[in-house]
Amino acid sequence: MTARTTVLDTDVRTTMQALGAAAKKGFGDPALAELVQIRASQLNHCAFCLDLHLTIARRHGVRERQLDLLDAWEEAGDVFDERERAALALTEAVTVLTDGFVADEVYEEAAEHFDEARLAHLVALITVINGWNRLMVSRRIPAGSTRW
Repeated sequence: MTARTTVLDTDVRTTMQALGAAAKKGFGDPALAELVQIRASQLNHCAFCLDLHLTIARRHGVRERQLDLLDAWEEAGDVFDERERAALALTEAVTVLTDGFVADEVYEEAAEHFDEARLAHLVALITVINGWNRLMVSRRIPAGSTRW
């Protein structure tokens, strides 16, 4: 596999970064935001984003046990609380879109844990990380790369 390290246009990169920052700010829970971004990046096989967001998650105090078990969050018992589980289920539903839509039950469960504004920012955050994943994976940008 050959890296396709064509540098991303500055306007695109700046806009994506601003959109991500706005989504995170409106969501208001930096640790959970990182778990969401890591989970989407796992599903999308984005090494660059995994490397980046694992580092940021640790800075925000996300527990190592959560990071270790994130790929199996549904089976991890009480490692993740109900709110985190709802956010992770929504992350998977928006990321994978197997049925072409997010199931009502998944969205409604998330709506029980997040007010309307935070839920909108959560969906935006999931959407942005999926965009980043696709930009990085399609160009085969490796973990730790400084040229993207």
